[in-house]
Amino acid sequence: MTRNASSAPAVTTYRERLLPGVSLFISMLLVIPAVALVLTPINAQWAIPTGVIVYAILAATFLLLSPSIVVADGRLSAGRAEIPVSLLGEVELLGSEALRSAIGPGSDARNYLLLRGWIHRGVRIANIDPADPAPHWILTSRHPQKLAEAVAAARTE
Repeated sequence: MTRNASSAPAVTTYRERLLPGVSLFISMLLVIPAVALVLTPINAQWAIPTGVIVYAILAATFLLLSPSIVVADGRLSAGRAEIPVSLLGEVELLGSEALRSAIGPGSDARNYLLLRGWIHRGVRIANIDPADPAPHWILTSRHPQKLAEAVAAARTE
């Protein structure tokens, strides 16, 4: 039996979830005593459990809303945006200072950005689609070299 192209499994060459680091969750623990401090005069019995619940809600929100970067089936998906890799040009690796410069004053406001403040490096990918107003995609990534290699590999397939 032959399978048609639409039923073939997706080939993923790169996947990264932009999750917050452990230090963010540790620092968010300060929410528990803050909530408890506010609620103690109202109901001391529920102050700490409510603080723990608020912390759990915040942590779950950060985890569930963390976007992904995926290179699969000749497409780059970053968050909710998606583009064929055939419409992407040069990939530039950005260290901490280069990333700050790429998104700082003087940068093009039309660029597509997927940034997370807890990741301090990334890539700038030229967009060569004449119909797309965004000249570049600037993405933060913990593994910018692997992302660049995956885009290059997907482009040659």
